[in-house]
Amino acid sequence: MPESPRHAYVHVPFCRHRCGYCDFTLVAGRDDLIERYFTALTQELERICEPLELDTLYLGGGTPSHLGPDGLRRLFRLLTTKLVLADDAEVTVEANPLDVTADFVAAACECGVTRVSLGGQSLDAATLRALDRDHAPADVQAAVARLLDAGLVVNLDLMTAAPGQTLAAVEADLAAAVALGMQHVSVYCLTWEKGTAFETARRRGELQPVEEALEGAMFEMAIERLEAAGYEHYEVSNFARPGHRCRHNEAYWDCRPWEAFGPGAARFDGRTRTTNHRSTTTWIAKMHAGEDATGDVDAMTAEQAARERLVVGLRRRDGVDRAAFRAASGYEIDQLVGDGLARWVAAGFATDDAAKVRLTRGGLLVSDSLWADVLTT
Repeated sequence: MPESPRHAYVHVPFCRHRCGYCDFTLVAGRDDLIERYFTALTQELERICEPLELDTLYLGGGTPSHLGPDGLRRLFRLLTTKLVLADDAEVTVEANPLDVTADFVAAACECGVTRVSLGGQSLDAATLRALDRDHAPADVQAAVARLLDAGLVVNLDLMTAAPGQTLAAVEADLAAAVALGMQHVSVYCLTWEKGTAFETARRRGELQPVEEALEGAMFEMAIERLEAAGYEHYEVSNFARPGHRCRHNEAYWDCRPWEAFGPGAARFDGRTRTTNHRSTTTWIAKMHAGEDATGDVDAMTAEQAARERLVVGLRRRDGVDRAAFRAASGYEIDQLVGDGLARWVAAGFATDDAAKVRLTRGGLLVSDSLWADVLTT
């Protein structure tokens, strides 16, 4: 019998504004679709025959907080008809700083939210303008304070390598973030995704990416400053105070099964990843018509699943335990990475003590360039 999922993701595709770098599944300025979204989500939840008890629930987007306090309450009333939260469940909601009013925080607490992931991106006004964000540093500060005062765990997203950003600006950003006192920080380098306004501007010569060496220096600084402030660097992009790792993300990285609902949402049964249609309007229309809204199905072989397990495991600072990996995947690490591992160790990118394989800090900084050794069969 397949393992029953104890984790679920719900995609809320609404935003006030689409940032220039964003290629996520979302619609901006289309609040007229919210009612139809709720009806479609009700329909999709019907494929769950028996209520699922969850250890983690994650509401992402888009911007779930864009639904407002009453919309959030309505969403949880709908979800909990099929998704039952365990007593110690981690319940995360992504939020825009501008949405984090006292009423929103009260609604989140009423709904059982335990954790809010705040899309702050920066605490510097110039960087926020460069990233096409619609909030100010004071909005981030006020939102974090409200959430912490309510007893919620807070993650702050920070972005580096923004157009025109300097190393000094990143250092100041990190210091300002640490001073806020939240329990978790996620740090991402700006990526120039095809089809975004930023990528179009880059091709026209209107925007320039930061140099690769500077981008690396920014990320090294993030690691150094956050670790010095007491955050553990437990995954390539994620830092947490002790006891505050994101349990939902760890379920992904452990390749445990999870459910997912909403446009562009991908569910996983341990071997096959099934992704809903990315278009919000198409997903809504198909749900309303009682049609299959599947957009893509990635059915992996046992070997492909093992290779993916190895990659996501190596992204974590704890590394990959050889015996546990063999038990979970049926493969030895050396079968999958071959001579690549020896090259990594020789280059200082990894350590291998015969029991566990870990990437070093240097390995994490160049990790994207290492995965070809794992994923190429």
